[in-house]
Amino acid sequence: MTLSAADRGLIVACDLTSEPELERVAAATAALEFIRGFKVGVLLALSVGLRRACEMIRRHGSQDIIYDHQKFGTDIPDICGGQVLGLLKDIGVTQVIAFPFAGIETLKAFARGCRGYGLEPIVGGEMTHAGFLSRDGGYLSDTGPARIYQDAAELGVRRFVLPATKPQSMAQHRRAIEQACARPLFMFPGVGKGQGGDIVEAFRQVEPHSAFAIVGRGIYAQPDPAAAATHLWEAVRHAEA
Repeated sequence: MTLSAADRGLIVACDLTSEPELERVAAATAALEFIRGFKVGVLLALSVGLRRACEMIRRHGSQDIIYDHQKFGTDIPDICGGQVLGLLKDIGVTQVIAFPFAGIETLKAFARGCRGYGLEPIVGGEMTHAGFLSRDGGYLSDTGPARIYQDAAELGVRRFVLPATKPQSMAQHRRAIEQACARPLFMFPGVGKGQGGDIVEAFRQVEPHSAFAIVGRGIYAQPDPAAAATHLWEAVRHAEA
């Protein structure tokens, strides 16, 4: 099944620390039809300020602004499902990413809180880097990510973050999620030179579902962000032809 262009695209991860940098990237990419959102995180929040960053992005486009606290979901339910979500909504954020490593009650509070404040919850379970799971020397159970995705889908979450650096994990999680969620949407970081994930392969692993690649350095660190983004997207389209 081939997806329509409206079902896929790129999200620009704005891991930046200054207004001129953000202005350059947003101005160059917001008008591109396949740019479906901008992901902002702690670097911009601590340097430029989250409200200011959202205002700057909004000057150039109306795409979703996704907040990634890196990593939200590791605190108590009252924090992850409470007032902070209202503040994010007021600032201009439309979607929030959480990796609920603090447990099921935190996940429940996050999903419930997002609904209450009119935000779209996005849930991740497995990260892109090596040494994350127990089998690789990490601290988290090998079955933990699968449980997170399953529980999130059962709580009504419809957007999920998968690791583009781990195609087999992407396929496994996609198969499990689609059993519990009628129309999931997948997002995946880790593509490009920074972490080495293959953007074309990552899109293949989540077919036939809606999917957005999250790209940071492959766009914002390039001399011409618009050209870099276009090159990535053309590679995806060419692979489907």
